Amino acid sequence: MAKRIDVSGLSAFYGSHKAIEDISMTVEPRSVTAFIGPSGCGKSTFLRTLNRMHEVTPGGRVEGKVLLDDENLYGSAVDPVAVRRTVGMVFQRPNPFPTMSIFDNVAAGLRLNGSYKKNRLAEVVEKSLKGSNLWNEVKDRLNKPGSSLSGGQQQRLCIARAIAVEPDVLLMDEPCSALDPISTLAIEDLIGELKERFTIVIVTHNMQQAARVSDRTAFFNLSAVGQPGKLIEIDETERIFANPSVQATEDYISGRFG
Repeated sequence: MAKRIDVSGLSAFYGSHKAIEDISMTVEPRSVTAFIGPSGCGKSTFLRTLNRMHEVTPGGRVEGKVLLDDENLYGSAVDPVAVRRTVGMVFQRPNPFPTMSIFDNVAAGLRLNGSYKKNRLAEVVEKSLKGSNLWNEVKDRLNKPGSSLSGGQQQRLCIARAIAVEPDVLLMDEPCSALDPISTLAIEDLIGELKERFTIVIVTHNMQQAARVSDRTAFFNLSAVGQPGKLIEIDETERIFANPSVQATEDYISGRFG
């Protein structure tokens, strides 16, 4: 079931360097929230704090709170691995497991969790591939390597793998940046369908994409090179693009900087 995210006073560090500072926002369930802003302003770093992947980076640490339906994901008793099952992630470049078949790529997380009996695996794999709009293209070659698919198909395979374990939230870090326009459109259409089941947060450098796929948009920026990134404003996407409340947001969207 899709869940609400509440972030308060969140800062993230790489060693002694503060990458983002004092970010607070709410992400509503069954919605798409887009993060926009110039390179290096901390969008992807912040995204990775939402499922505790930032800690995997050497020297990575976080201050502040991330609540998922009132549970603090950074609570002392919370297992980071369990968080990453609940908050799935799709990366910038498609990353299917190269030695695994299409079927095994989707089933990998299910097998790791040990939560599905063998006779149900095929059912869940089919459901996940249908959910990522890939089933009809691969149903007759499920035993072929995942790496044999085109770039756009590989990204949809990675989405199928992510949703197979039924996460509550799906994070996407520039999921279309390595794709051609037709594959990009397929992923954007898919995001619109997936928000019926999941809370989705997407980082994108494509202003048109943010305007097309998201319900709310958050603009991040740096006050100066070497300074931590900050959330400048977050609002309904239509308002952010038509009438932002901060001049820096308007300057970025209109291409005057960034």
